[in-house]
Amino acid sequence: MADVLYITEEGLQKLKTELEHLRGVERPMISKLLADATEKGDLTENAEYSAAKELQAMLETKIAKLEDIIARSRIIDESRIDTSTVRILNKVKIRNKLSNAVMEYQLVPESEANFKLGKIAVSSPIAQGLMGKKVGETVAIKVPSGTIPFEIISISI
Repeated sequence: MADVLYITEEGLQKLKTELEHLRGVERPMISKLLADATEKGDLTENAEYSAAKELQAMLETKIAKLEDIIARSRIIDESRIDTSTVRILNKVKIRNKLSNAVMEYQLVPESEANFKLGKIAVSSPIAQGLMGKKVGETVAIKVPSGTIPFEIISISI
């Protein structure tokens, strides 16, 4: 059996909306492309038909992948999130002890990561280094430019 994926309600809704779009908009559009190409006759040398078949295969793969993710997803109960140590869905304010820069990140499932919004994947090196730690602790996290000590300033929801 495949692994369970933990996801927020918002993240699951986004996936379901995307799946609906693929099934309800993209799939019929590709079916129409196939029908149009088929009407043109000989399929052996029909570039439009070949392109449409390739699009259809890619779409069906994407749909199957989304269906699998949705089937394996379990919603995280945000009301039961503990803030005594760093865990998934926590917002963590950290200070780089070398530069004194303060950053705040929310640790989220892979599928919801968005660095511009301060949401980092729980599997990222920074998140992995912070997991299980408490306010006041200093952790050394290996990043591409070397190892940086970070102090955990706060943990919240």
